[in-house]
Amino acid sequence: MTTRVTVYCGSRKDVPAGYLELAAEVGTAIAARGWSLTWGGSSVSMMGEVARAAREGGARTLGVIPRGLVGTELADDHADELVVVDTMRERKALMEAHGDAFLALPGGIGTCEELFEMWTSRVLSMHTKPVVVLDVDDHYRGLFDWVRELGGRGFVSRHALDSLTITGDVATALDACAS
Repeated sequence: MTTRVTVYCGSRKDVPAGYLELAAEVGTAIAARGWSLTWGGSSVSMMGEVARAAREGGARTLGVIPRGLVGTELADDHADELVVVDTMRERKALMEAHGDAFLALPGGIGTCEELFEMWTSRVLSMHTKPVVVLDVDDHYRGLFDWVRELGGRGFVSRHALDSLTITGDVATALDACAS
């Protein structure tokens, strides 16, 4: 049963306002379901918005941030629990351990790296937790067109493609996290 959702998303300060609103909507929806949030520990951009909205809705928040990013990403000192780690690998391991499902919102290469690690781990049966992509405004369309092309060339199995849920709707994404 899903009670803890790990969210991966952008932390750059110059993203369009619509993405910040999306992150806040996701945080609010997580709280409305009575779930807790695990995220990258930043107080800015999409990361900050998802955590702020989740907390405002009553959700418990666990942030995990590498020491080297505490100043850059402005560590969220309002988190219910903020864990400062030494490396990105430690961050990802803790975020994985504290998630019953993994949800990727729009983001950049860091978000993609985290998404692909959780997706690959699921495909290899290293975990059975849902991996979900909330793809609004076709943010990831080009990426997944390429992945499907790799499938057509024999590099990505149908099982791998089927093990990932991609949707543009917040409620559908959270329903998939609960499955």
